[in-house]
Amino acid sequence: MHITGWTVALAALGAVPAALTQSRTVAWAWVIGVVVLALVDVWLAPPTHAVGVRREASGSVRLTQSTATRLTVANVGRRRARGAVRDAWQPSAGASGDRHAFALAPGETATFRTMLRPTRRGDRHAGPVTVRTFGPLRLAGRQRSLEAPARLRVLPEFASRRHLPSRLVRLREIDGRTAVRLKGAGAEFDSLRDYVIGDDVRSIDWRGTARRGEVVVRTYRPERDRRVVIALDSARLSAARVGDAPRLDASIEAALLLAALASHAGDRVQATAFDRAEQARAASTGSRIVATLADALAAVEPSLLEPDWPALVRLVESRVSQRSLVVLLTTVDTSAMDSGMLEAVAALQRRHQVLVGSVEDPELGELMAGRADADAVYDAGAASRAMLEREAVATRLRQLGAEVVLALPDDLAPAVCDRYLALKAAGRL
Repeated sequence: MHITGWTVALAALGAVPAALTQSRTVAWAWVIGVVVLALVDVWLAPPTHAVGVRREASGSVRLTQSTATRLTVANVGRRRARGAVRDAWQPSAGASGDRHAFALAPGETATFRTMLRPTRRGDRHAGPVTVRTFGPLRLAGRQRSLEAPARLRVLPEFASRRHLPSRLVRLREIDGRTAVRLKGAGAEFDSLRDYVIGDDVRSIDWRGTARRGEVVVRTYRPERDRRVVIALDSARLSAARVGDAPRLDASIEAALLLAALASHAGDRVQATAFDRAEQARAASTGSRIVATLADALAAVEPSLLEPDWPALVRLVESRVSQRSLVVLLTTVDTSAMDSGMLEAVAALQRRHQVLVGSVEDPELGELMAGRADADAVYDAGAASRAMLEREAVATRLRQLGAEVVLALPDDLAPAVCDRYLALKAAGRL
């Protein structure tokens, strides 16, 4: 049962005769009369089981984008039904306009749209559909909540895709689709051209020189069909918020942009999200890798666990047998000394090229600039020490042979891709 605003207004109207007569009897008689009318209205209202609902939601949507869910309401009873439905969703689904009024003849249906603009990635689930039917007096009616399960998968925003065109231009230059050619080992032989002053003498092709009668040099282009393994740390430190989002979200942006770039380069990409165990996995080739990876990482949430680095090493070694680029998107700080990350990087570096990407906290830079009072000076000192300790860990990783990228959340994705292109240009993949 439910009451409407008309019931409240009618009950409040009884204050007028009660005030004029100064009689409690009149006031109670008015209230009882309103209650009786409301109960009669509930009795005359169509039963809620005569109203059926069906909910349809789109499969997925990117974060910050809008979509609509469809709610179909059908009158399966023998009486005309008037009422309203509420299409409830989780608060983070960002539902708006979720209340819809209906007036249906027997056997008639109506379809309503509820707009959704999610505020968090992951799976957003629908709540029950609440159905209300009104009596002829519109004072009260019947109410019932119906289960109509639906799920909307909110994919990562992938805001870093704006950096993809400029990196593709650089990739085409490296790949030899423009006039640029590379000279040196570690790449596929492309062609011979005339020697010009400044060329490395080690690139001279002596057989070609003898055959042509003029000095020629070899040109190379980067090898294709390389393996790129992206590992995202979803353990305890990835839950820390940097700016308005967790560290993990910046890592996901970097993984998506790198996967898109590597797939255009003809490399094979596979990705994993891990803490104590593998939380998500994606592997594909061509343009489908980005969609596959976004769907796999959408539901990954940080866990309050320490990462199992030896397990990650075993996982990588079991999936790739040839030399690969292993990209670890994690947090570089002093905890790496005790967590086993350094040992894991050393183990992977023996057979692969390791690239470690980590998000910097912009708040540390702000604290380091503070000199307003004594507290600000102490904060600046603590921030400076934290920066020095992190840089010491990064230096240790570089000594092991790994490439290290430290960048702000919005800069991590393009910085990782720039380092990937540099490695590809140098023939180190």
